[in-house]
Amino acid sequence: MKTKRLLRSLLPVYVFCLGALLLSALGSSRAVTAITQNAPLPQRRCVIIDAGHGGEDGGATSCTGVLESQINLEIALRLNDLLGLLGYDTRMVRTTDTSVYTQGATIAAKKASDLKERVKLVNSEPNALLISIHQNTFPDSRYSGAQVFFARDTESRALAKALQAALVEYLNPGSQRQPKRATGIYLMEHIDRPGALIECGFLSNPEEEARLRDPDYQRALCCVIAATVSNFLDQT
Repeated sequence: MKTKRLLRSLLPVYVFCLGALLLSALGSSRAVTAITQNAPLPQRRCVIIDAGHGGEDGGATSCTGVLESQINLEIALRLNDLLGLLGYDTRMVRTTDTSVYTQGATIAAKKASDLKERVKLVNSEPNALLISIHQNTFPDSRYSGAQVFFARDTESRALAKALQAALVEYLNPGSQRQPKRATGIYLMEHIDRPGALIECGFLSNPEEEARLRDPDYQRALCCVIAATVSNFLDQT
């Protein structure tokens, strides 16, 4: 399978490039690493990477007290590196622990503004594809597994189907989760571009929460997402 071959090749490439650019990255005060800024590959379709929540909106809190927004950002930054290495022009909604609201006197008003700004960013790119990174939670700690939600268009549905299948095959064997339409999710219902929102796992499940905080698992997760996105865009 092409996705499997690409995934196997991405893992060592990711590690090698991180090591090769380590000094440059450490010498920078910016959150985005030097990898994408030095990628030699030609740029292709724009992929917008949304690290969900941020700033005053921490999202869910994990079973060990870690904010969802922090995990989302770590995964989003790693995904940005990989997609840059694959030659994609990328835009990150946020690169630090901040919200992107422009107005609002209350937390609720700021959250509303934040969502509108994210929608505006996505819709401002004429050839964009959105990947939004989130984490799930549930009162019953037994539940686990990644799940993908898609925007209203057919391309989004096809992308979500491919992502869900890859996540189950490589990271969540035996999972019965299926991609779903993102009903009631403001960002996904208002974008005019294709997009998928990935709930990477359950912060309420102790074993999965530990994996989601682990850099090695985050790298594997990003390899699966990047390889699937690249495969998908090559075929569309």
